[in-house]
Amino acid sequence: MSSLTIVRGDLTSKPVAASQLANFFEQYKNDFDGVLYIGYPIIGTNRGSYQIDCLMVLKHHGLITINLLEGDNEDVNELFRDIQDENYDKLNAKLFLDSNLTHRRKLGFNINTVTYAPRASADIVDEDYHLFKDLENFKNYITELTWDEIFFTPLLSAVQSITSIRNGKSREYVIYEDSRGGKLKKLEDSIANLDRQQSRAVIETVEGVQRIRGLAGSGKTIILALKVAYLHVKNPNWKIAVTFNTRSLKEQFRKLINMFVIEHSSSEPDWTKIDIIHAWGNSREEGIYYNVCKEHGINYLDFNDAKAKTSIYGREFDFVCKTAIADISVFKQKYDLIVVDEAQDFSKDFLVICYNILKAPKRLVYAYDELQSLNKKSMPAPEEIFGYDTAGNPIVRLVNEPGKPLQDIILYKCYRNSREILTSAHALGFGIYRKDGLVQMFENSKLWEDVGYKVDEGVLADGNEVTLIRNDESSPDFLSKHSDEDDLIIFEEFKNNDEQVNYVVSEIIKNIKEEELRLDDIIVINPDPLTTKNVVGEFRSKLFSEGINSSLAGVSSSPDIFYEEDTITFTGIYRAKGNEAAMVYVINAQDCYSGYELAKKRNILFTAMTRSKAWLRVCGYGSEMNKLVEEFNEVKDLGFKLKFDYPTAEERENMNIVNRDMTLDERKLIQAKEKSLSELAESLKSGKIYLQDLDANLLDELKRLLNE
Repeated sequence: MSSLTIVRGDLTSKPVAASQLANFFEQYKNDFDGVLYIGYPIIGTNRGSYQIDCLMVLKHHGLITINLLEGDNEDVNELFRDIQDENYDKLNAKLFLDSNLTHRRKLGFNINTVTYAPRASADIVDEDYHLFKDLENFKNYITELTWDEIFFTPLLSAVQSITSIRNGKSREYVIYEDSRGGKLKKLEDSIANLDRQQSRAVIETVEGVQRIRGLAGSGKTIILALKVAYLHVKNPNWKIAVTFNTRSLKEQFRKLINMFVIEHSSSEPDWTKIDIIHAWGNSREEGIYYNVCKEHGINYLDFNDAKAKTSIYGREFDFVCKTAIADISVFKQKYDLIVVDEAQDFSKDFLVICYNILKAPKRLVYAYDELQSLNKKSMPAPEEIFGYDTAGNPIVRLVNEPGKPLQDIILYKCYRNSREILTSAHALGFGIYRKDGLVQMFENSKLWEDVGYKVDEGVLADGNEVTLIRNDESSPDFLSKHSDEDDLIIFEEFKNNDEQVNYVVSEIIKNIKEEELRLDDIIVINPDPLTTKNVVGEFRSKLFSEGINSSLAGVSSSPDIFYEEDTITFTGIYRAKGNEAAMVYVINAQDCYSGYELAKKRNILFTAMTRSKAWLRVCGYGSEMNKLVEEFNEVKDLGFKLKFDYPTAEERENMNIVNRDMTLDERKLIQAKEKSLSELAESLKSGKIYLQDLDANLLDELKRLLNE
């Protein structure tokens, strides 16, 4: 059911009137469909930024700007008219630049301007100007307004300042409407806007910690960039840090923040006030951890130092953060706001460092998607992350209270992946249709609903069979409708790597020369970061012989840049995170089927698959690829539904065996044993040795273990 969403931005100069207005319309949320913004928008003008107190965008009644007057000594008879005129002029100038909102030489709808003055002597209403003391009268005024509802969606997009990034890449070269390039043009040209929950995540500011959880493709990075831009313009003296794990996000954040600040203020950001900074850092490039060490005079540890000091592989950064906290008795407070993207890749110790270097009231925003964790970490609750005070009370509690900005926000809509791709990625990531059983599972079954699934059949509870589906509400249908289901996602199994290379290269050539895709519409992802540099060489060489340029992200290009124009990007999984492309090829997917650290491998496959915003090709060879294909066929044959028995608490505990941390020695031991077994199998297969040559007790033990 549609309703009015109230987005409570910061309007500290007029808190009483703003609160009265918001609280009044809370009572009538079901009477309207649209958004009431408090403390938004901020419009860029040739004189800097201009703040409109409040704005309503209503599907059935149009656009209303609301000026708030609180005192009883203002000359309201003149003052409110001047402010309404200025609100009209500034907003008209902004909206007129958007061709989707104009008809011939003017806007296609009226900009209605009103004033709410709770301490005025009476309502003032004439032909052009409206002042309301009584909010009931204001509500009645709204219900009389009409407009052409066709402008509702594009108007929201313009108000939210995201029109510039929705335009996508130039596709003037496209000739054929039904080519991939033509379909992509329609996809990018379709007007999209932030949904109600995304709007709240951008504008609502918590005086403390705020958590944003969302699927891959739910818009977390854009939301964080918008939030930083909005708060930078409103609070130009704040010192803000934006930090992350994936190096290539740096340029993406810089570009987005720059674009959004210009829209809000008509000038570029003051980059002395915004640090876009990697989490670790080193002497050549600043990072949160590196700067903390330098500013507090403690020993800095690089990756090799950390690797030598900790026995657990993949926990090097966790170790250095924990060590820094132990070495610092009193933290120096540097920032007014810290925004953390990809928080699932960090330990609680890094978030504690961020919290400690914040000035009061400790504005920390952290966003994450647990399924994109490439190191098997699960995000702890805020009480566990930030601890307890001397009285035993949690230092941080995230509670969404009525009438206040949201502290804990869940983004359940996915705007990147089609329903088919996202459901397949979840099926393979969790091992829903794996013959040997589930690989991992949410501890809390409700999380499936939080990420946009609905129960189709059964019961979503421990020990019960359940079937889950995604609908048009959580996975918009325009992401699927542009192509046939069989073209959206394809799993391809080959006999050997040569066949895989030939297929991928020939398909890419077709994408470019026949299907009107640009080179930077395509990325090729190899799941194993340790082998990527070597295994992609043959692909790139064959493309080069066809006159097609490619780059290896972070190796043949800057570590901070992922995309290069007129270049196909090959990448390992770590640099792929946070990025997307129309056509994604995942190669060597068989590496994700089995073996030690299986949950991590399945999360890697999930992350690789969810980079696609249009088409996905998952490629591999050998028997293990065959088994992955079987898993995919299961979810496809069921109409892209997830059907499984929800594991009990005891069964989930057993699943943790595949999630456990391994020491470096354990990893080396398993690698050596796997190599030995592989060599043994190859020798038996080739006839170099025979089963009869092996010790009978060893054979019996191997059979017993394999059966178990």
